[in-house]
Amino acid sequence: MKLLFMFLVGYCIYLMFKGSAKKEVGPRPTEKPAGEITHKDPVCGVYVSEDDAVVGRHEGERIYFCSMECLEKYRESLEKKT
Repeated sequence: MKLLFMFLVGYCIYLMFKGSAKKEVGPRPTEKPAGEITHKDPVCGVYVSEDDAVVGRHEGERIYFCSMECLEKYRESLEKKT
């Protein structure tokens, strides 16, 4: 009986530490951050702020990307269309 009680106490302590060790997860990258001017990357769909964006131009229009890789993929898709 004593062994069962010790096991239950140990398990409760384990659950308390396990719960307190969880980190809060921030917003997913595909969600718009609150309070910032953001643009949706046309390649991968991630919302990116104007400050962090890689900016490309197409027909005089500014297009915002999350990375150079997405910008390059966009340019490749434009080349395939022509």
